[in-house]
Amino acid sequence: MTVQQESVNVVELRIPCKPEFVSVARLAVAGISNRLHFTVEEIEDIKLAVAEACTNCIQRSPDAKEITIMCEIATEELRIIVRDHSIHSPAELDSPELGSGGLGVFLIRSLMDEVDYRSDDRDGTVLRMVKRAGGT
Repeated sequence: MTVQQESVNVVELRIPCKPEFVSVARLAVAGISNRLHFTVEEIEDIKLAVAEACTNCIQRSPDAKEITIMCEIATEELRIIVRDHSIHSPAELDSPELGSGGLGVFLIRSLMDEVDYRSDDRDGTVLRMVKRAGGT
C-alpha cells in the first residue's frame, strides 16, 4: 500500500518586532490565503488572527528583534506559525492581565479552526494556527 504525501508549500516572513510592520504580515497572509480560495470573510479572519498574534508578540517582547511568520500551504488548509523569541507560560499567554493579549488570544481562537502554542528556551513562544478551506 502506497501512502501519498501531502504537497505543502512553505512561505516564511521575518518582520521587525515593531507595530508598523504588522500590516506587512497582514498583506502577506492575505495573498497566501487567496491562493487557497478562501472566501473574503475567511481571509479577513486570517488577517485579523495574524495581526493579533504579531501584536501580542510586540506587547510581550518589546526588546525582541523580529517575529517569524511561517505559512504552510496545504491542499485544503493553511497552517500559520508565529514565533518570537520570548519565553512565556501558557497560563501567562491566556492571562487577561496581559492587557489586550488576553483578548487577542480569545479572538485568534474564535477566528481559526485550530490554535495551540508553546514556549521553550530554544524556540521562544510559538503560536500555531490552522484555517481550513470551507471552515471544515
